[in-house]
Amino acid sequence: MTAARNNATRASGIPGLVASITVPPFAGSPFSPFKWLAAALLACASMAALAQPYPNRPINMVVPFPPGGIADLTARVLAPAMGNILGQSIVIENRAGAGGAVGMAHLAKQKPDGYALMTALSSIVIIPASDQVSGRPPMYQMADFTPIALLSADPTILLVPADSPWKTLDDLMKDARANPGKFSYSSSGTYGTTHTAMEMLAQAAGIKLLHVPYKGGGPAMTALLASEVAITVQSPGVANPHVKAGKVRVLGSWGAVRLPSIADVPTMKELGYDVEFYIWAALFAPANMPPDVLAKVRGAVKQAMQDQKFRASMGSMNTPINYLDGAELDDFIAKDAKRLGEVVKRMGKVE
Repeated sequence: MTAARNNATRASGIPGLVASITVPPFAGSPFSPFKWLAAALLACASMAALAQPYPNRPINMVVPFPPGGIADLTARVLAPAMGNILGQSIVIENRAGAGGAVGMAHLAKQKPDGYALMTALSSIVIIPASDQVSGRPPMYQMADFTPIALLSADPTILLVPADSPWKTLDDLMKDARANPGKFSYSSSGTYGTTHTAMEMLAQAAGIKLLHVPYKGGGPAMTALLASEVAITVQSPGVANPHVKAGKVRVLGSWGAVRLPSIADVPTMKELGYDVEFYIWAALFAPANMPPDVLAKVRGAVKQAMQDQKFRASMGSMNTPINYLDGAELDDFIAKDAKRLGEVVKRMGKVE
């Protein structure tokens, strides 16, 4: 036994490696000690891999919505920019469902090691409030996440088909007041960003519309183009190609000021409705991320914001970059969570 241990120590080149391992009885097999030695060497190799600087393998980036929405479009230009900086590929995983809650709850359960990230929208702060008003067990809490960086913040816009009889928002409002619940609109999901934005406007205008939820902004946009609904609410990035192609008409914006890309479109406030709403996109990780890994990921995002290809892609979507991190980001999220939580309370339980 002693000779076997000494030989194994010389073979491994790691003094004392085998001396710390208790080898069980042979059970009649002359090969058992070598099996235990192989296992020990494999364990050491695994420990050595874990000790390598982050990142040393591909990173997964969850998008909690189907392809085609602003979260997906943003993630697909952010991932290669960050990947080049970190020296590892970043793989996009669309994990849709429940207005984004399925993918968000999935990320909350992952290891906070920097290999699981998520590009989420402002609906991430709405869903816990909707769980509360609906009497459901929460799928996650904001404390389950580490906010890394704010990427963009776009006001939502109201769209109708180009052949719609409504030329202005006032046209739509007159018909909606005369026909409560008749006109349908698509959203990214119940209590999602676009559902919440439209309900804010409906509350301010005193109208009732028929809500038709979809599994994300992309499918909601497709629904309008296919004439499945009469109205939709979108981010400018998703709507932009269809606006340019003349397939849709923009009746109003939820921004504080007019969007330069559609400067002829008035804001809701200009039209007499005191509402303001932004679809913001931010990068998150699971809670309790090690400070050194957080610093490296955040640094990569900040560098990516200056990447020319990334900036050009965001510009082509008419999605302005709005970067925040650290305490400023935490404060931004907390304030928006409180504001939107009040809107959800007024909406109440949605069947």
